[in-house]
Amino acid sequence: MTATVRHPGTTLTEHVFAVPLDHSRPDGEQIEVFAREVVAAGREREELPWLLFLQGGPGNTAPRPVGQADWLRVALRHYRVLLLDSRGTGRSTPANRQSLTARGTEAQQAAYLAHFRADSIVRDAELVRRRLLGEDAQWSTLGQSFGGFCTLTYLSLAPEGIRDAFVTGGLPGLRTSAEEIYRTAYPRVAGKNAAHYARFPQDVARVQQITEHLADRIVLLPDGSPLTVERFQFLGMLLGEGSGSPRLHYLLESAWIRSAAGPELSDTFLEGVRAQISLAANPLFAVLQEPIYAQRSVSSGGTSWAAQRVRGAFPQFDAERALEAGEPVLFTGEMIYPWMFDLDPALVPLRETAHLLAERGDWPDLYDTERLARNEVPVYAAVYADDMYVDRGHSLATARTVPHLRTWLTDEWEHDGLRVSDGRVLERLLAMARGEQ
Repeated sequence: MTATVRHPGTTLTEHVFAVPLDHSRPDGEQIEVFAREVVAAGREREELPWLLFLQGGPGNTAPRPVGQADWLRVALRHYRVLLLDSRGTGRSTPANRQSLTARGTEAQQAAYLAHFRADSIVRDAELVRRRLLGEDAQWSTLGQSFGGFCTLTYLSLAPEGIRDAFVTGGLPGLRTSAEEIYRTAYPRVAGKNAAHYARFPQDVARVQQITEHLADRIVLLPDGSPLTVERFQFLGMLLGEGSGSPRLHYLLESAWIRSAAGPELSDTFLEGVRAQISLAANPLFAVLQEPIYAQRSVSSGGTSWAAQRVRGAFPQFDAERALEAGEPVLFTGEMIYPWMFDLDPALVPLRETAHLLAERGDWPDLYDTERLARNEVPVYAAVYADDMYVDRGHSLATARTVPHLRTWLTDEWEHDGLRVSDGRVLERLLAMARGEQ
């Protein structure tokens, strides 16, 4: 049964779909996928084209809209929008430390989670399209970040379902291994660190002082888990967002408080750190971050904790070495490390499952390069020149190999441009589709 609610300027209709866990076994185990339909108030009965939004991540829920905000305001002028909670997220059948215990052993949990990558998400979307729109109807797609990866998988598996596609910060390398992803990522992250310290030079000493403090003693976050130097460095995830550098600076400002025992890290700071580095709300981001790059024809040996293996080639991220040399301590970025599954309470129960996924080598390919080379679906993609999360070179290389894919290369926005540009990023892509740009 669907439920409809009204927010200022919008009407929201909730949909729940039963989908196969394994689409190669349609009569096997079923899970649920949730989607929220959004239409501008007063246009509910109009025959509007559909726009499917594919969220970034992996493992993030679709936006929870309140009225017409950000890019949604622009989209609702033209479309009926479907916000899909990809499998395992939001109101879809959950996949976290609590629900996965019902799956049995770690090996059984890993086998289950192997069905939560882009190929399964796309097949879910196709099933939803046929049920909502009909067998022969098409929709447009908007893929943000990992949602753009899903878009290229969609064009590989079922391009007949797509009228046209929009991508923001998410054109993947089609033949790029996880190891190569991180070999190109570490230098970009180092550049973001340099830009942050140039903007806030006082943070160099602050970060060194905090790092020395953490290296000398056990410090616990409010959830009782230890704040190690490496966990502190994970705050660098912020540096890939447009407002991330100032937010990091303000967090560091709150670091110290004087107690009866002398200076110590403040509760305000520790809670702020916990809120940033805890993956309790999105454990799939940690478990599947590297498997989203795995393809048997590219890396038959699996991912094998690529970010950890590659890190040694970039000694500037060694905090102990930086302190000894009197150099700035660098934050890391969108890297998931095996030690996270020893320290984050939301991840500890998934430790062995994550190791099994990292060791798996028979991942199906996600991109059909031959089919993509014959692509006829119009694709309009925003590529951010200084994107910390997605390599610009990989994105542009993909654009050169996929016909009918046009790019807009911009240095005006960071990776979160779709969300923070007040609709201007989406406006530009829609203008490209109309032939106005």
